[in-house]
Amino acid sequence: MEDHHSRVPRLRPCWAAKAPAVRPLFFHCATRCFHCARLAIGSFPKPGLWSQAPVGQTGVAERIHLFLDKLKGLADGDLAEANKKLEDAAKENGGRPESPKPPKQPPVRRPPPPGLRRVDNPIPVPANELPCPKCGKDRKCIAHETTPVIDLIPGEVIVRLDIKEIVGCDGCDAELQRAPMGDKVVSGGAYGSTLVADLIVGKYKKGLPLHRQGEALEHMGLSMPSSSMADQITWGTDLLRPIWRFLRAQVLGAVVMQLDATSLPVRDKDSPKGIVLGALWGYVGDATDVVYLYTSSGKKLGQRPGEIGPEEFLAMRAGYVVADASNLFDVSFQSEARIEVGCNMHARRYFVKALDANDVRAAVPIAAFKALYDIESTAKDSTPEQRLKAREARSKPLYDELVAWCRQYQPTEPPSSLLAKAIQYLLNHRVALTRFLEDGRLPIDNGLIERIHRGPAVTRRAYLFAGSHAGAERAAIAYSILATCDLVGVSPLHYLADVLPKLARGVFTNAELAALTPAAWKKARAPADVATPPPA
Repeated sequence: MEDHHSRVPRLRPCWAAKAPAVRPLFFHCATRCFHCARLAIGSFPKPGLWSQAPVGQTGVAERIHLFLDKLKGLADGDLAEANKKLEDAAKENGGRPESPKPPKQPPVRRPPPPGLRRVDNPIPVPANELPCPKCGKDRKCIAHETTPVIDLIPGEVIVRLDIKEIVGCDGCDAELQRAPMGDKVVSGGAYGSTLVADLIVGKYKKGLPLHRQGEALEHMGLSMPSSSMADQITWGTDLLRPIWRFLRAQVLGAVVMQLDATSLPVRDKDSPKGIVLGALWGYVGDATDVVYLYTSSGKKLGQRPGEIGPEEFLAMRAGYVVADASNLFDVSFQSEARIEVGCNMHARRYFVKALDANDVRAAVPIAAFKALYDIESTAKDSTPEQRLKAREARSKPLYDELVAWCRQYQPTEPPSSLLAKAIQYLLNHRVALTRFLEDGRLPIDNGLIERIHRGPAVTRRAYLFAGSHAGAERAAIAYSILATCDLVGVSPLHYLADVLPKLARGVFTNAELAALTPAAWKKARAPADVATPPPA
């Protein structure tokens, strides 16, 4: 542990006037090491420690002694009691039920997943082993022994021959009728919907640059220029725009909405540097629908025509909104139509920073947060009503002790310390942070949208930046659809391969668009159908 003696300032009598920045360091150390602080008293024999008014050397020493004695008393009394109460509350209400461990058994090979297609692989007995060793006649098959082996069929690029039927009437010369066109993203195009879907998934989910996807296609016998791949991705994401707009309306009408932003560099020829740092604002509705909105800056209002910033989007929203305590949302939450729900993940993070700075006192509230998340883990699969009862019985008393602990420590903690900043954040936003205790449908934090941000964060490292503001908007559309597929448990490749041709055929009503969302698409199909490979 760091030696506090090296942190106590040994300065000249006029230290407060010449080096005011050192004063918080002295207070920081004094609150932790009384012996070291008392040794430093001799370094401040003249006025200037507590005020600019002249006082004698004895007065300064007496004030320091009184201050340290008060801290010592608090540490042995009220602060220690606050620590004990919070620790007891965390132990009483925390902990996850642990099921008894089954006895150890020899390792058993897990069976193959039931949704995988079974392919027969007949293995005959070699001809030289057919003769019977006793009589010499050829033996006949009497049974088969089947052993499941998980294998992989490599990807294959095919040429699909769309053989359209043409029908006519034998009795008259009426007009002929042709079968409809096969599934393609672009009418008259040369590429099928599955290939386009794979390009979109490869770029915006797997993080594969176009040149690397081109190399993979080259190995399968298809030479496809990067420009052609970029065109197909452009046309495919443009077709998804109606579903993206429908998801946006779904998120606005959700009971609980969560939002957060992640950055996206974008090329801009009008910018002095040639690149601007845009933002992808992610919104989640009821943990089932995701929509990303692109803005050319991280400001609360859109800066270009057609952009919708967070303040403008929230203006169309009424109800619960889960967000961090950013000043970008201050105007939005002034209206009674929107109810702010805080993120306890952010509150806990401030205490973790204090603990990382070797302030062991932060371990007590961190243990309380762990107990709160243990309760949430236990009630994860419960109904909102059951979850609310568990929170009222276990989480609320624990959070009350956490707030009381912060109030007990705040008066004696230097405002510049990391622990003071953590305490101030929790107390300033206590109402929003404890909102989850009032409704079982509310999450304890905003972690869902932060986990969804991993998709854009990982894939943008591959393509570095969007080529234009229009390209960034198309990226937002792709991230919206892919993230929604992940939330509802749908294979994005299968989904896009089926939906893109339908969108290419024409305009849809709201009811028809609702049936094309990932959740409705999954509901309309049996699990076996979702697991089968997409059409060629």
